[in-house]
Amino acid sequence: MKKNIKKIIVGTTLAATLFTSTAGFTFANQAHTVRSGDTLWKIAQQYNTSLERIYQLNPNYRANPNLWVGATVMVPSSGQLTNYTVVRNDTPWLISNRLGVSLSELLKVNGLTASSQIYPGQILKIPSTTSAQTQQYRVERNDTPWIISQKFNVNLQQLLDLNNLKAGQHIYEGQILLIPNTSSNNSSSNNSSSNNSNNNNQGNQSSSGVTKTFTTHTVANGDDLWNLSIKYGIPFAELKQVNGLTDNSVLRIGQKLTIPVYQVPVKPTPGPRFGELLDWWTEAQYVVPIGKIFTIIDFQTGRSWQAKRTIGANHADTEPLTARDANIMKEVWGGNFSWATRAVIVEVDGRRIAASASSLPHDIQYITNNSFNGHFDLYFLNSTRHVDGRSDANHQANVLRAGGK
Repeated sequence: MKKNIKKIIVGTTLAATLFTSTAGFTFANQAHTVRSGDTLWKIAQQYNTSLERIYQLNPNYRANPNLWVGATVMVPSSGQLTNYTVVRNDTPWLISNRLGVSLSELLKVNGLTASSQIYPGQILKIPSTTSAQTQQYRVERNDTPWIISQKFNVNLQQLLDLNNLKAGQHIYEGQILLIPNTSSNNSSSNNSSSNNSNNNNQGNQSSSGVTKTFTTHTVANGDDLWNLSIKYGIPFAELKQVNGLTDNSVLRIGQKLTIPVYQVPVKPTPGPRFGELLDWWTEAQYVVPIGKIFTIIDFQTGRSWQAKRTIGANHADTEPLTARDANIMKEVWGGNFSWATRAVIVEVDGRRIAASASSLPHDIQYITNNSFNGHFDLYFLNSTRHVDGRSDANHQANVLRAGGK
């Protein structure tokens, strides 16, 4: 073997050091770096463990047991010390605070003094007194903090804080990040609409049955994030967050972008007259994305018209498709456009969704030949107002009515 980087057999892995508590002590799974000639069976023999235990700690190898030189395989540790890989800007004090260990003990077990310097990539031993259930994760290609938070079902802000990162800050392949204790994150709420689904990039199912996977888009000449968000039916803010981008980010031709793909299952209704009650943040905004054309049916009169969602984040900002559609709306509201709300059904792609609408045209307009100077508001379950992010009681009552509640 001429070089350490030479491939033995094609394969990939995650490098993570997992901490678990047993009988009052903290034991760690340690990382084994694959060398030339290694196989999973040989590694199991080296660490006096079973092949099944190796598979349990490295489930990605069940489907493909192939290894690369330099890849990491997690193996059981019999000791009460855990390994920690120093990352940029780390100090012993920062590490002791992150992992909840005594600074003096951390220095002692590593033969350090208060004035000792540590460097990125250095391996430190962590005393067993730690109570924090943390893990280290080696960043993979195309990872962003948001994607990693979804992989481990942790709060994005806590992940950023733990690693001294800022929103939109670049991370690089091979970088070591700390993952927060998941048990402390279960009670943490995230107000971002893109984090309410609790999915990961392998494809996961939320409590509402929504499934999310990811695809990749290669940036071409003329691409911009706004148009890509419309093309793929993904909120602009979510697309930025998934890819670790900001409003000032510049796309490069050939750049790889991660695109979430949502599958929202059909929900039962009390009867054919009613619509599905789809949560705006985790379901409806993906069924009715910006750019979508659909039919709106007034729940009381049965009158219907065509409309298009042209913008909107907290709810759907919508415009009648034609002047005829605008005229039908005016008739439904008694001859005048109004802020008054009405229960409606949105028919889209063969589905019927419970919603609520007002009809007064206001603010931004994209369709210019429809005799409607602006857009109107279309609310779904748990949609909120743009102005203050709060729920609108009238709209929500209408949504429930259209849903048969």
